[in-house]
Amino acid sequence: MLTVIGEALVDVVQRPSGIEAHVGGSPLNVAVGLARLDHPVQFIGRYGQDAYGDSVAAHLRSSSVMVPLPPDSKPTSVATALIDDDGAATYTFDLTWELPDLGQRLPLMLQGGTLLHTGSVATALEPGAAAVLAAVEHAHPNSTISFDPNCRPSLIADRDHARTQAERFVALADIVKASDEDLAFLYPDVDPLESARRWLSLGGTEGPALVVVTRGARGPWGITAAGETQVPAPSVDVVDTVGAGDSFMAGLLSALVDRGLVGAQNRDELRAMPAETLAAIMEHAAKAAAVTVSRAGANPPTRAELNHGPS
Repeated sequence: MLTVIGEALVDVVQRPSGIEAHVGGSPLNVAVGLARLDHPVQFIGRYGQDAYGDSVAAHLRSSSVMVPLPPDSKPTSVATALIDDDGAATYTFDLTWELPDLGQRLPLMLQGGTLLHTGSVATALEPGAAAVLAAVEHAHPNSTISFDPNCRPSLIADRDHARTQAERFVALADIVKASDEDLAFLYPDVDPLESARRWLSLGGTEGPALVVVTRGARGPWGITAAGETQVPAPSVDVVDTVGAGDSFMAGLLSALVDRGLVGAQNRDELRAMPAETLAAIMEHAAKAAAVTVSRAGANPPTRAELNHGPS
């Protein structure tokens, strides 16, 4: 069982051609992406008892994502994405991020899990971020931890706090994915790849086994103890970039699961990953992102679509 903890929301996408609404939220997108790649996955998050919440629940069910928590009485969170002429998205948010007191339910939810993924708003915005950190700390002895900061500057009032918070999760993570824009926001005037190199050393021997940086059309770059590598991004006609990083994350994790590299018992093997294996994994993840940007909204590919490639 794979677990994703984080925010669910509805992306209201404003294009020159009109307005559309798509279910989203970075962690939710990763959960759906993993499920569509044929992995059993549960999503621990919140959404409301409203029309948008009904859309979230239906979207998760349609991709066979398990949802152990019911909706609550607060409104479902909304992100408004303004799409420019090049397909790039700029976001504003109206959201609530919190989790109920899970108490003894959390160990039961995480029992037998091999991987826990989190990131984005869920790890930055209180009061929910503290609960997510506690869940990561609980899961760490048994599960691979993956983290994607997926920074939302419009929600962050204190960059120093955001940096400190991200580093807490990086130090607990085995797998970290960040965009060059995330790293440029967290560490202004520092080369994003240099920031990624420093992240690899956070947590010492308990810190990340690999850090991957996505760089849009320039393709992803990654680093492990064995060295650094990069691969090209597939050539594709871009409709929009909504959910591209989340599809990349799901593809990255899927490739690691397929290779038997998740679960705490496999940490040494994950840490010893050679650069050529990381390159193959990043190529797989970049292909997933390419399928997503070739169509509207955060719509990650199925395994069959990924094998076929972007249309």
